[in-house]
Amino acid sequence: MNFRTKQARMASAAIGALAATILAVSATPASAAASDGYIRGAGSMYDDFGDEGTLSTTSYSSSNATCFWQNVLYAEGAMKNTEYRFAKSDIDGEFGSTTKYATRNLQHRWGLTVDGIVGKNTMSKLDAERVYNPDLDGGTWTGHLKYERTTDTGHIVARYYGKYHSFTMMRYGSDGRWAFENLRTGAHESTWYNHTGC
Repeated sequence: MNFRTKQARMASAAIGALAATILAVSATPASAAASDGYIRGAGSMYDDFGDEGTLSTTSYSSSNATCFWQNVLYAEGAMKNTEYRFAKSDIDGEFGSTTKYATRNLQHRWGLTVDGIVGKNTMSKLDAERVYNPDLDGGTWTGHLKYERTTDTGHIVARYYGKYHSFTMMRYGSDGRWAFENLRTGAHESTWYNHTGC
């Protein structure tokens, strides 16, 4: 083997290793999903919910993720039947017929496909940043999620604003896991898919 061929191979190997390192460092993190075990996010908090798992009567129907969704239904004042709005007492972590009805009602109000299933399109509505638009109807708030602060330990504190109520949320800096203030109990719960303490 001559010196020039060996040098070319070593240069090619070094370039290949450098390219692999750059790709590994700059690769986009995998999207969040139910397989993470909880609702999670990274980077901007305004894209954390649209890539999450599906909630329904047959998917994660008994979970803290469902409890979180029920908080949203209550905050939005979704109708749970033809007469009454979703109530604090309906926040129980069980995705039954009442939660399905209220989900359908909210999907209709939000202009989504009405199926009673909390999929990517429904969850992505939670990603909308809450902003004040002074030029819309004499001044109107739009969006749902508002950044409040970052704690000394790197946790992001936010607030979800519904049509009728709001609640505190927090994204843990260590693992990106979202937690929320349970409006029925006042406790702070993590958004587990396979556990309910609601």
